Amino acid sequence: MIDARLIPLQRSLMDPPARWLVARGVGADRITFAGCGVGLLAALAAACGLYGLALAGLALNRLADGLDGAVARQTTPTDRGAFLDIALDFVFYATFPLGFVAADPAVNGLAGAALLASFILTGTSFLAFSVIAERRGLTAADYPTKGIYYLGGLAEGAETIAVFAAFCLFPQAFAPIAWGFAAICAVTGTTRYLAGWEVFAREVRPGLDGS
Repeated sequence: MIDARLIPLQRSLMDPPARWLVARGVGADRITFAGCGVGLLAALAAACGLYGLALAGLALNRLADGLDGAVARQTTPTDRGAFLDIALDFVFYATFPLGFVAADPAVNGLAGAALLASFILTGTSFLAFSVIAERRGLTAADYPTKGIYYLGGLAEGAETIAVFAAFCLFPQAFAPIAWGFAAICAVTGTTRYLAGWEVFAREVRPGLDGS
């Protein structure tokens, strides 16, 4: 919901360290892989009940996610880099809540399953819209530098990270927080499906049967 408004601030913070990394030959893909690795360790820390370490890993993962894009813009953005960025983001988003489920399956299991199911709803609607939008040559005015068409919604990256941080700060409240955010994600996914239904009905493309 607020990601687009945070882009200028993100760039002002990320561009100086990105220039430092570029000058030392550090590529964007390397940062993406490192960030994913740290994110997986953060999920492991949550599973072990080390919530302070999980929060630190969350912060480092998000720092890497900002830096890889800044480095790419200062060098040569690639399709492979865009693919890795979004794909490994989804790896992190799936595994981090799973760490809290593993820490207390009896209390957190059902809420965690509902949250991950809601992520599937938001993720598939997001990616399906992006594929068709790309085919039609559509661009997202609010996210001109994204590697794929970025369709916003009620729950975006900033909101997700705030919720993940809340999991670390208030681990005993994981279940109610997860249930609440799952509901928000369900609304987001539904609005994206409705957007696809409306936008892609405006033009009939002969030879495409949707299969």
